[in-house]
Amino acid sequence: MTSEIGSPIQGTVLLVDVEIGAEVTVGQRIALLESMKMEHEVMATSSGVVEGIHVEAGETVLEDQALISLEFKEISNTSEVAVAQVDLDFIRDDLAEVNERHALGHDHQRPNAVEKRRATKQRTARENLDDLVDGVPYIEYGPLAIAPQRKRRTLEDLILNTPADGMIAGIGEVNGHLFSENKTQCVVMSYDYTVLAGTQGGQNHRKKDRLFEIAKRWKLPVIFFTEGGGGRPGDTDGMQVAGLDCLAFGLWAELSALVPLIGINSGYCFAGNAAILGCCDVIIATENSNIGMGGPAMIEGGGLGAYDPKEIGPMEIQRPNGVVDISVKDEEEAVKVAKKYLSYFQGPVPDWDCGDQRELRHIIPENRLRVYDIREVIEVMFDTDSLLEIRKDFGAGIVTTLARIEGKPVGVIANNPVHLGGAIDSDAADKAARFMQLCDAFGLPIINLCDTPGFMVGPEAEKTGLVRHVSRMFVTARSTSVPTCTIVLRKAYGLGAQAMASGGFKFPLFTISWPTGEFGGMGLEGAVKLGYRKELEAIEDLEERDKAYQSLVERMYEVGKGISMADHFEIDDVIDPMESRRWISSALKATSSGNSERGKNRPMIDTW
Repeated sequence: MTSEIGSPIQGTVLLVDVEIGAEVTVGQRIALLESMKMEHEVMATSSGVVEGIHVEAGETVLEDQALISLEFKEISNTSEVAVAQVDLDFIRDDLAEVNERHALGHDHQRPNAVEKRRATKQRTARENLDDLVDGVPYIEYGPLAIAPQRKRRTLEDLILNTPADGMIAGIGEVNGHLFSENKTQCVVMSYDYTVLAGTQGGQNHRKKDRLFEIAKRWKLPVIFFTEGGGGRPGDTDGMQVAGLDCLAFGLWAELSALVPLIGINSGYCFAGNAAILGCCDVIIATENSNIGMGGPAMIEGGGLGAYDPKEIGPMEIQRPNGVVDISVKDEEEAVKVAKKYLSYFQGPVPDWDCGDQRELRHIIPENRLRVYDIREVIEVMFDTDSLLEIRKDFGAGIVTTLARIEGKPVGVIANNPVHLGGAIDSDAADKAARFMQLCDAFGLPIINLCDTPGFMVGPEAEKTGLVRHVSRMFVTARSTSVPTCTIVLRKAYGLGAQAMASGGFKFPLFTISWPTGEFGGMGLEGAVKLGYRKELEAIEDLEERDKAYQSLVERMYEVGKGISMADHFEIDDVIDPMESRRWISSALKATSSGNSERGKNRPMIDTW
């Protein structure tokens, strides 16, 4: 019986491996073909003796065209056909070359660079990213990129000294121990200060473009270590003049309000690096940070004098002026805070605890003029160890805090009676308005704890642009889509109180008061002086006038007590302070919150 073995493809015969009369076994190569620049081995599909060869080297064949004919014969030694054994641990030369290139960019191959970081008591970029992802390997984009300076430096020099072009970037898992995998994938990025002072080179700009677009398409949070000196003037491999057509800054800004943007800085951060940092939702900075829109060279080049980099934007300036949201000791603490911050936008946690809520009954003094610590109220009211205060050193009249209640993340805005009696000044209003935007962008309900005599007043306050600044609280609150809740702890007077209630007491999901609550269209004392001026001036005896004044204040206080407000249904209820958590958790269960599936909840989050 005769059979034929045909060509599996159309191609050209490079060689025929068998001769007439030769024995062929199944799996033995009989010919080698070339098709579309690729070589294809033709293997025998049956055993036998070669009876005919129908092609020769150089001939073009069609698919299924006969190559050889076999006369069937059972070959007794088929079991002796050699089977290739592959050593799975063997590293071929091509893989070895790739492994070597990757290794050159890692810390263990760069002892001098590591030593420089140790001298400044800082970690390497890779150490920071490894800590961020809890040591779980992340996929890195562009690790083999080098600085585009081939016209001025050798390839060997660039490979050794500019690994990854000073930008390490990839996708990794953050907080994997807390949340399911689909909630923990993030874009993680870091300038590498050991490579050309962490400057922004041509390739690392392209790398940012790549990762920013991935973050946008798949809605991945971005955590960015921004240390570096800004734009790099020394790149040579390109056709640019000024480079102002780069896409990175625009693509980065587009991510605002779409995904959480977390900036971490340690050391110097100037110019373009500072612009990246400034676009972040939150700026976490170590105590050794210097942050500025221009470094020493740019300042001196502008004819503005010579400065040491440590004189530019130190933390004692950038904390109280509101640039830095959270101040930390070092990079280790910065990573911990960044992971905690991100967790609020990754969802609820199953395990939680809280303090004894009866304590809330006793934090507000019975003396209505006595101050108290608003942070103590927040610590007791919300889940234990769930707080992260934002912009603590700026706008002291308002406290803005991320928190959890029964494991669910919320934002908390609270007046601080220790500062100006809780009056809302320009900085406090800016702080509150931006925090509202942050919560709204990522679906966090907002809990307002109100204790304010109103907006700050006076000639000095007006010098700060007060009218415009405080009005931001109204327009921002009415533009949000997340549920808000207002609890009046003590004072709720005038426009400031309305601002703490999303524009008015009927706008929040609920507006309730503790027994210590007191209400009025303006401060009681001012209301009496304004409303009863003529009557008081008519009392000539100053002592009698003061008694009348105090009597009117006390009467207005009685009228403006929480119970009076509740029986006129201007608020929803007066409650036992220990019931605050129950009100919040119960009311929030009636609402749906979270990121919009259609895209952004807001066009952006104000950088200020």
